[in-house]
Amino acid sequence: MSEEHSRGEQPGADLELGYIGLGNQGAPMAKRLVDWPGGLTVFDVRTEAMTPLAELGAKVADSVADVAGADVISVTVLNDAQVRDVVGELAAHATPGTVIAIHSTIEPGTAAELAEQLRPRGIHIVDAPVSGGAGAAEKGELAVMVGADDEAYDLVKPVFKQWASMVVRAGEPGAGTRMKLARNMLTFIGFAAACEAQRLAEASGIDLQKLGRVVRHSDTQSGGPGAIMARDDTKPLPPGHFLYDMFVHTRGLAEKDLRLALALGDATGVELPLAEIALRDLAAGLGVPHTTSTGKE
Repeated sequence: MSEEHSRGEQPGADLELGYIGLGNQGAPMAKRLVDWPGGLTVFDVRTEAMTPLAELGAKVADSVADVAGADVISVTVLNDAQVRDVVGELAAHATPGTVIAIHSTIEPGTAAELAEQLRPRGIHIVDAPVSGGAGAAEKGELAVMVGADDEAYDLVKPVFKQWASMVVRAGEPGAGTRMKLARNMLTFIGFAAACEAQRLAEASGIDLQKLGRVVRHSDTQSGGPGAIMARDDTKPLPPGHFLYDMFVHTRGLAEKDLRLALALGDATGVELPLAEIALRDLAAGLGVPHTTSTGKE
C-alpha cells in the first residue's frame, strides 16, 4: 500500500478492501464492492465461488493470508471456529491499522476477546453482523449492527454503506453480535409463534395460505413487533410517558384477543403455550403491568 493512502489518514475510497467467504450472504455483499476505487481482493475455499467476482474485476487470492494486505477485510464464514481460524491467519500477516470486520453471527464474547488480543498489534476487530438476507444484500439494503472502536468505525462505515442502507453503531467490539442475537431471537420466536397460530387456524378450518397472505399484508402496514420497540429501557412506564396510553390500549386489545384465541384452542384441542406466555407477560413487557389497589402487580 502506498504512503499516500496510509491506514487511518484517508478513510475513504482509496482504501484497499478484502472479502473472505463468498456464500449466499457474502457473495452479493462482495459484489457490491467490486467497483471500489481502492480495489477488492476476494477469497473462498471454493474456486467457483470466486469466479463471478473475478469476472467483475475483483482480484482473486490464493489463500486467506493473501488478503491480509487489504485495509478493511470482511469475513463471512459459517461459524465461530471458522472465524477464529480466519482471523488468526489474517492477523499473522496483517500490519498495524488493518481492520477485520466479522459479519458472521458468532459467540457473544468472541469479538471482544479477539479485539483485546489484537489491539496491542494495532489490528482492529469489528463485529458487524447483518440483517435482511441475500436479497437485501444484492439491493444494498441490509442493516448492519457494528461493534467497533472509533477509528475502525470511521473506516468501515463508508465501506458498509455500499451494501447496507442502515449502518448502526451498537457500541464497542462485541456489541454488534449482542444486538444481532437479540434481533434474531425475536425473528425465531416469531417463527415459533407463527407455527402455533397455523396450528390453531388449521384446527379451526382456516386456509393457511390465505392466513399467510393476511399476516404479510397487515405486518407491512403495522410494522409487526418492531412497532412497539420505541423505548429507551424496559422499566414500567409512568402515566405521563408518551407511550403509556397507547400501550395500555394495546394491552387491552392483546389480552382480549389472546383470551379468545386460547378459548378457541380449548375448543379445538390445540395447545397454545406461547399464547399463554404472551397473556401472562405482555402487560409487564410493554411497561404497563396490571396493579392492585396497593399499587403492586
